[in-house]
Amino acid sequence: MVMTVHCDVVSAEESIFSGLVEIGIFPGESGELGILPHHTPLLTRIKPGTIRLRVPDQSEFELVYVSGGMLEVQPDMITVLADTAIRAHDLDEAKALDAKKRAEEALANRQTDVDYAAAEAELAQAIAQLHAIQHLRKVTH
Repeated sequence: MVMTVHCDVVSAEESIFSGLVEIGIFPGESGELGILPHHTPLLTRIKPGTIRLRVPDQSEFELVYVSGGMLEVQPDMITVLADTAIRAHDLDEAKALDAKKRAEEALANRQTDVDYAAAEAELAQAIAQLHAIQHLRKVTH
């Protein structure tokens, strides 16, 4: 029998995923974190990127884009509290490309009053969304 752990991924707006997983892979600030059942308790921030969840009896990983947030791990429960969370197949590539372009232009235009931290955060989120879309394409082709 395969060992599993319950995982919840929630954003400010809604619950994105709730169910059993064999492993969860999360975009930690210092690199990816692979969490298996009975993991040692952990609380850490996560950066914009893709969460990969291996659901029992499913051949492909369940992919969820997050714009950042917190990851809490208990031996029998994984919880992600994300600023924004979107299932990878619901991401809009054109919107992400447009956001990336706007952020790059804002950072390049040094003559205007630009909030560089906000522009850099928007750029990081757009790039993470595009990576999630590319990863989904590799998995489905």
